[in-house]
Amino acid sequence: MFTKWEDLGSLKYLVYAPFVVRGLVSSLGDDSMDWCIHVVILCALRATLYSCWTSYCNMYFLNRNRRIIQQGVDFKQIDKEWHWDNFIILQGMIASLGLYMFPLLTEVIPVWEPKGLIAIMILHIIVSEPLYYWAHRWFHGHYLFSRFHSFHHSSAVPQPFTAASATWLEQLLLTAVMGIPILGSSLIGYGSISMIYVYVLSFDFLRCLGHCNVEVIPHQIFDIFPVFKYLLYTPTYHSLHHTEMDSNYCLFMPLYDALGNTLNNKAWELHRTISINSGKNKCVPNFVFLAHVVDITSSTHVQFILRSVASMPYTTRIFMLPLWPVAFVIMLLMWAKSKVFLISFYNLRGKLHQTWAVPRFGFQYFLPFAKRGINKQIENAILRADRLGVKVISLAALNKNEALNGGGLLFVNKHPNLKVRVVHGNTLTAAVTLNEINEDVTEVFLTGATSKLGRAIALYLCRRRIRVLMLTSSADRFQKIQKEAPADCQKYLVLVTKYQAAKHCKTWIVGKWITAKEQNWAPPGTHFHQFVVPPIFTFRKDCTYGDLAAMRLPEDVEGLGCCEYTMERGVVHACHAGGAVHYLEGWTHHEVGALDVDRIDIVWEAALKHGFRPVSNKNNISPKQKSNVNINDI
Repeated sequence: MFTKWEDLGSLKYLVYAPFVVRGLVSSLGDDSMDWCIHVVILCALRATLYSCWTSYCNMYFLNRNRRIIQQGVDFKQIDKEWHWDNFIILQGMIASLGLYMFPLLTEVIPVWEPKGLIAIMILHIIVSEPLYYWAHRWFHGHYLFSRFHSFHHSSAVPQPFTAASATWLEQLLLTAVMGIPILGSSLIGYGSISMIYVYVLSFDFLRCLGHCNVEVIPHQIFDIFPVFKYLLYTPTYHSLHHTEMDSNYCLFMPLYDALGNTLNNKAWELHRTISINSGKNKCVPNFVFLAHVVDITSSTHVQFILRSVASMPYTTRIFMLPLWPVAFVIMLLMWAKSKVFLISFYNLRGKLHQTWAVPRFGFQYFLPFAKRGINKQIENAILRADRLGVKVISLAALNKNEALNGGGLLFVNKHPNLKVRVVHGNTLTAAVTLNEINEDVTEVFLTGATSKLGRAIALYLCRRRIRVLMLTSSADRFQKIQKEAPADCQKYLVLVTKYQAAKHCKTWIVGKWITAKEQNWAPPGTHFHQFVVPPIFTFRKDCTYGDLAAMRLPEDVEGLGCCEYTMERGVVHACHAGGAVHYLEGWTHHEVGALDVDRIDIVWEAALKHGFRPVSNKNNISPKQKSNVNINDI
């Protein structure tokens, strides 16, 4: 037996099955069951309405300057509101039960009755509004608030799903508030099917409006028609109820707060201020992580598509596949003309950190003719950050590709007077990768050995007297790197040109994508460390695979509600963390181009000092402390 409704999970939607079946029967000639189809359709439309409003609320690139509470929706709130649609199921069941008990209502009600809209509006104003107002004030009493209404107010940032999240007693009350005008209009002979659709969807629309946390109503409306501000609340008006909780109890009409002497006097002034400032950039981040889309399916892993999906590590989900054609069309439009856009943000140490995205997909970075356009977009993002006053901008994965822009060096050379610091974050990526290597390792096999990261890792390991088999076809590039190593350490760097050379080496560091055939050269028990994007496939069952270099954000991070690609909650790529550390430390240099091997330990210690923690290692010790192998033991 289920102890909670949530224990049913997705099986709760089977409640609709009888209505669908009865509706299908009605379509075959049993007209008395038409109400089943209307219940299912109306429930689907209501769920869609709430989802669309929530999607808009999370389109930060559209509404960032209109947001009322400048805080992100965190994982705790998302989990608490996970079953927000329970009330739709509840009200659908109540409506179906009522129509089943009184079948005459479904037989006489017409499709359209003009007087019905007027009747239901009057009943709403004189019955539903005051009923909700007094019941709402009642729920703010100590007894009912602590046992029921506090659940609704525990969400720090109002969103449409917050409006839908309440206890069963509150949902029953809301059902009565909605049902009285519908039932009353029907009983006096003015009911109609269209009236029910319009009223219920309008009711939900206004509920979403008040909880959207985005001020969408221009202040000029109230300047021209002052009386209108008593007839319709605004998102700002209702947000004050959530932040102060001792005023603004109305359903949709502030008139009742005015009559009940519970109207917050600063509501309309705050609304005017937010509306006037909507065209200004008030929320300037201190740090920006410039990400990019990996592939078409992963492009749907954002909060403004499905908040719940974005709050979990990315993986291909079957129910999301229908969105693929839409994402593909949008990709083409973005390819033609697009700008960098804001996709998420969080607060760390009281400072705003944002993630911007270059609207380019992973495969586009490898098209020769796309190189110029991509660099132009990255450059524009850097210049925009510079104009806004951003302190640090960190480049993700392919945005700092060596062949594309030399790890960001192109932009720093082109704009020598940049105030914003450009950071590729690879120094911390190297530190994380090195920290994962076991203390007893004496030999590693390194692919992507002559890349920025490969070079730094090779030089660091050889200084610790670890033999590095560097896979490369370029002897010149190998020799150049070898000459950078101290004279007594150069012999630990070994040039290899084939994967067969690593058939006895059980520690692989993968910086270049490798196939199943190439992985087969590794001996059983091999562990694959990797800093390649995208990560390699796990073909070998007798080997282990590390994740991409990542770090867990400090515990005091606020407003984080989405996962970064395949990372778990609260975990970001090491290059992202590297940029954040760069800002927190107040470093004034650019971190572009080749890695400074001498800074690997410095950056690592700084990350640990600020509360960042590696994901795959619990010891949290410096890489240099893990490599105390005596040279005579090699």
